[in-house]
Amino acid sequence: MVFLASGLVALYALSNVLLPFVAGMAIAYFLDPVVDRFAKTGWPRTLGTAIVLVGFLVITISLFLLLVPVVNAQLLRLIEVVPAVLERLELILHPILEQLNAGADGEPLRNLPSIAGGALKWAVGLLGGLVSGGVAVANMVSLVLITPIVAFYLLRDWDHMVATIDGWLPQAQRETIRTQSREVDRTLAGFVRGQGSVCIILAVFYAVMLSLAELQFGVVIGIFVGVISFVPFVGAVVGGLLSVGLAAAQFDTWQPIAIIAGIFVVGQILEGNILTPKLVGDAVGLHPVWVIFALLAGGTLFGFVGILLALPAAAVIGVLTRFGLSEYLMSPLHLRGIPPHDDDVENNDGTSGGNGTKS
Repeated sequence: MVFLASGLVALYALSNVLLPFVAGMAIAYFLDPVVDRFAKTGWPRTLGTAIVLVGFLVITISLFLLLVPVVNAQLLRLIEVVPAVLERLELILHPILEQLNAGADGEPLRNLPSIAGGALKWAVGLLGGLVSGGVAVANMVSLVLITPIVAFYLLRDWDHMVATIDGWLPQAQRETIRTQSREVDRTLAGFVRGQGSVCIILAVFYAVMLSLAELQFGVVIGIFVGVISFVPFVGAVVGGLLSVGLAAAQFDTWQPIAIIAGIFVVGQILEGNILTPKLVGDAVGLHPVWVIFALLAGGTLFGFVGILLALPAAAVIGVLTRFGLSEYLMSPLHLRGIPPHDDDVENNDGTSGGNGTKS
């Protein structure tokens, strides 16, 4: 407990400088299986690490340079047109709400336009903060310069570090700790790598389909929905409401609005029935509610670093909780209850089990 408390205090105190190191560790964890494949074919570990890391950086920088101008231009334009969109939505919804209020003999829905406008402003603000924050982070000298160096050394020495830590384990509990560590790795890898693939596919799907549906700002909305899809249900709900609201303000007929709504229905079907079962699977053991809580708690306590560390912490806690519960269910405490103390049990011959005298 002392070590855990000390670690949390240090994490809170150093959260502003830990980002490059946490990001480098995440990259190393993500790319380690690829480097292992190079090593198995006979490549030196250092050379394989350099090739994989350079390839990853080239792809990342290329996508960044390709997408950022488009996303930034659409986002700035979106922020400019939000007031006009809100006015048009209010004009569209006002007659409908008046009829609903008249039928309800009251005014329970009169404030709905302002509520919808506030929700749209919040969504756009969240999107703007995400993009501007991502650009700001990308421009941080420490992140750009230190993260690749940290990732390189961690990737190169990953197997050596794992073997060293394994040698520190207490011998009596070594196999148990190894088994739980493998379960944590399986859970975390299945979720992060699988869910990352799902997010990329959904971002491409929504960006392309919304653009083909001629929705303004379709690219930025599609990427936004894909990026936040790792938070269960949030991406589809926020993106769907934002897209339908923009479509209602952009188009004069209901057909394009229905098409855009249908895109999100198809996206949810694709995600829930094909992508998530195939790429993530049901065996990762991270419940959506637990994921949402971990992300919110990590972000609240430690900022962006906490968000990066939330899923590993959630995976570790989940695995250890399941292990502890399984041990308890197989223990005598669960099977037979707490055994009574000898002093509290009276022998069949009427003597007390503790002092041997007659009752």
